[in-house]
Amino acid sequence: MKAIILARVSTKEQQEEGQSIPAQVRRVTEYALKKEFQVAHTFQIAESSNKDTRKQFDQIIALINKSKEPIALIVDTVDRLQRSFRETPILDKLRKEGKLELHFLRENLIVSQNANSAQLMLWDMCVIFASNYVRQLSDNVKRSKEQCIRNGTWSSKAPFGYKNITLLSGRKSIIIDQDKAPYVIKMFELYATGLHSFQTVANEMDRLGIKNAYGRQILPSRIEVTLKNPFYYGTMRIKGNLYSHTYPPLISENLFQKVQRIMQGHNKAPVQYAGKPILLRGLMTCKQCGCTITGDIKKEKYVYYSCANSKKICKKIWVREEQLLETLLKYLDHIELTDDQVQEVATHLKQAYTQEQEFFKHAQQTLRTKLDHIQNRLSRLIDMHLDGSIDQETYRIKLNEYKQQQREVTEEMQSHVDGDESCLITAQIVFGLAKHAKLLFESSNLIEKQHLLRFLYSNLTLDAGKLLVELKEPFHSMAQIKNRPEWLGWKDSNLRITGPKPVALPLGYTPVKTIEKILINTTESKSDYFHM
Repeated sequence: MKAIILARVSTKEQQEEGQSIPAQVRRVTEYALKKEFQVAHTFQIAESSNKDTRKQFDQIIALINKSKEPIALIVDTVDRLQRSFRETPILDKLRKEGKLELHFLRENLIVSQNANSAQLMLWDMCVIFASNYVRQLSDNVKRSKEQCIRNGTWSSKAPFGYKNITLLSGRKSIIIDQDKAPYVIKMFELYATGLHSFQTVANEMDRLGIKNAYGRQILPSRIEVTLKNPFYYGTMRIKGNLYSHTYPPLISENLFQKVQRIMQGHNKAPVQYAGKPILLRGLMTCKQCGCTITGDIKKEKYVYYSCANSKKICKKIWVREEQLLETLLKYLDHIELTDDQVQEVATHLKQAYTQEQEFFKHAQQTLRTKLDHIQNRLSRLIDMHLDGSIDQETYRIKLNEYKQQQREVTEEMQSHVDGDESCLITAQIVFGLAKHAKLLFESSNLIEKQHLLRFLYSNLTLDAGKLLVELKEPFHSMAQIKNRPEWLGWKDSNLRITGPKPVALPLGYTPVKTIEKILINTTESKSDYFHM
């Protein structure tokens, strides 16, 4: 009788436990020789027996069906062939037809066409035991993963920027990869400016010499996966749920959330077009229908703009680029304050800055006390857990709660420091930009001009050929001050900011204190200015 030998392993542990494929093949081959079988085929399979698709098993069945004589299928043990009843109908049909004999060495069991009920029941029982083993293994894996979640440990491959290690105790852990971590931070910082896409970040990584595991350029899709991974600020995502982990973070949660907002469309840089370079492309919308204003080059040197008219409701009116630029450049003259006006605002900012120092000191002290309180709670929680005073689930919930509070307070403390340091710096940046905006614009290349326009203007709309302009703050307020020389007339002799007196100021006037707040809120935008 011809025979087919089947040897299979599904895990590395089975290889190490004496169930390696060569060991199985040796035992089964010796059995075949004793039975004087002619070994026609030997199949060596390294896959799980409960996978939806078992290609080599299907090949074995095909060979048995094609054979004109009975085939003895010899395996070391039942679970090497099957761990569920899914294959039983197929095998049993071939057995009943006299095409197949099943030989299981360890069980000392032969299931042939003439097998009795006891032999068939033993086969079924062996399959049940094998199936139960799989279910127990699955339960153990689930319990192990749940325990990892409770402990805040990551059981899979470490994300880019971290690396897996084995401690002296034999326990697996994850540490920061000092060579790659700086580039992960760089990815987040670049994208957080709002001036980069996944592709441009990937290009920058390529320029810095960062490659993937195969030595090729990092793809934009990999950049996206990295930027969406909360692991980098101290949280791991498992099946859509977030859990705190115990590894050192690379970035703050604030930076991570800022990147997510930009991905969702907030402050995102306009699409870079692959066509002809046109300055105002993507910067204007139509007042009538809301569609994008598109540009076109005529005679290879004249640029005209008109509504894309996607909704088919607008009459096409072409406007020369020079006409639009003339309007935009006029506004750059309006935002340039005189030296005296800049000095007055700077003086008030310095006074306000001095007054705010006490507030910052008090806020920092309050937050430090709060952080110490949270740390004490964490210490008591750990002690209670070690003493067995609380169950594992309660410990996990409270641990995550305290860790989250700890991150929030730490980030709030840092935001106070950043705000404290950035106010005057931002004022210098904004006033410097306003003073030289026109010169900067005229001396810049096309991409830099586009960045400058996005920094200065919030809404540019075209209405029947006329450009409607809206400046961003604080430039809108600066344009108002430029045209009102009496703007400081309400200041009292104590040099502190008071509210406007009735009828003392023009309607809609913005006092210095408002400008101060606006300047602080402009801090995040200053990176756009430096990026140019």
